[in-house]
Amino acid sequence: MTKQVSHILTFIVAMASALLMNAQQGLRPRGDVNCDWDVNIGDINALTDSIFKGAKYHHFYGYAADVNDDREYTIADINMVLDAIMGAQLPPMPSFSGTLPVLYINTEGHRDIVSKEKEDYLHADWWLDAMGLEGQESIGSADAPLGMLIKGRGNYTWNHYDKKSFRIKLDEKQPLMGMDSNRHFCLLAHADDYLAMLKNTMGLELSRRIGMAYTPAQAPVEVVLNGRYIGLYFLTEKIRVGKHRVNIEEQNDLETDPAKVTGGWLLEMANTHEGTTMYFHEGEGDGWVGITPHSPEELSRRQYDYIWNYLNNATQAIYSADKTSTEWEKYIDIDTMAMFYIIGEIMDDLEHFAGSAYMYKHAGDTTRLVFGPVWDFGNSFQRWAIFHDTTFQYFLYEQPTVFTSHWITEVAKYPHFQQVVRRHWQEFHDSGFNGLNISQFIDDHVESIRAAYEANQVLWGHPGIDIEKEFFKTFIHRKINWLESQWGTDEP
Repeated sequence: MTKQVSHILTFIVAMASALLMNAQQGLRPRGDVNCDWDVNIGDINALTDSIFKGAKYHHFYGYAADVNDDREYTIADINMVLDAIMGAQLPPMPSFSGTLPVLYINTEGHRDIVSKEKEDYLHADWWLDAMGLEGQESIGSADAPLGMLIKGRGNYTWNHYDKKSFRIKLDEKQPLMGMDSNRHFCLLAHADDYLAMLKNTMGLELSRRIGMAYTPAQAPVEVVLNGRYIGLYFLTEKIRVGKHRVNIEEQNDLETDPAKVTGGWLLEMANTHEGTTMYFHEGEGDGWVGITPHSPEELSRRQYDYIWNYLNNATQAIYSADKTSTEWEKYIDIDTMAMFYIIGEIMDDLEHFAGSAYMYKHAGDTTRLVFGPVWDFGNSFQRWAIFHDTTFQYFLYEQPTVFTSHWITEVAKYPHFQQVVRRHWQEFHDSGFNGLNISQFIDDHVESIRAAYEANQVLWGHPGIDIEKEFFKTFIHRKINWLESQWGTDEP
């Protein structure tokens, strides 16, 4: 080997090492197409194969091979990898802000997460870097990662947004981000939240303040998937039966004992046919409400018949012509329904009684459906987008939209329900929303995620966070002011 060749090889090795050293912990260097955590001739081979074998570009998963971030696989990517190998300093790849904990996930074989079906879970290693932030604790490390299963999640957002949400199942229970120790969490992308990612945050906080029995906890986190930063996410407790979640008796799948099929039940009012297993006719038109059981998941004929009859009887009672009747209240807890409804009204959540509406039932023939937990406020203040209407002077069941509100349109006709709603509203409002300064809460939330939001913005776009924050403030205060005019108030 000549001295000149030796010097070139030494130079290339030094530059490749520098790229790795300059990369932030847990992030692959730009140009590492084949995921071996180095930039070398293998990356050129992998990229050439992807180009000449017709690899389809995917906005979310195409980062590794799309080295120059132009959302194409072309000769320009090969040129950039060549530059890296020959010692050129590549422009930095999008990176986390360092102001929030960082969750690292590496799927087995660095495989893409392309499905949300149960059978398509991928095995993955993970660790959480608290970034030295006060009150946060790291779990695992790059040298000692833990295990999990991961798949996609969501309906509309999964199919229509490039930034995806995920469901994760840890191999062992962990107290992630200060939450109660559990295995089951969601990583919510909030790709459809163009209001400073405040929709779920505010909806969940209002639920806690009004006193719902359980409200899912959440915490903002930045995510690095297979060595690539993929943005700001909200780690959120998945709704499921458990001591620190929906605390009901857990019924066995395929139970046949008549004494045991009365509960517990965890049900979801669904706005999609996906996973929906039972339907009930609403009123005298052609409307139907769909229900998806989440616990138990697999139903015996006895279980199916029991809950179908219960829900059908509730639906028929709701649609009674006699609006002084209290028959429907034998099936549904009126207080939790009223509180659930109030949260939806404050958030002007058009999907509140259309989909992602959970309810549960304890065991026993005389127990009633309890509304909650709240979940998914992605369609809050959507009149703005649908009608260009920013007055928000409508109840949820008024002004027809793309969503069909189930039960609430009819229940709202009952004077007793309206009385209960007004009572809970006045107690909540007159307590200052149980000490919640809404404007201050909004400001604090925005400051807590500002740097991470801006890092996320580099990848996914979004209007400026301050513009979005002011829109959200305006919208929620306008809706509250209108509700005050409808339901009355005493100043707190």
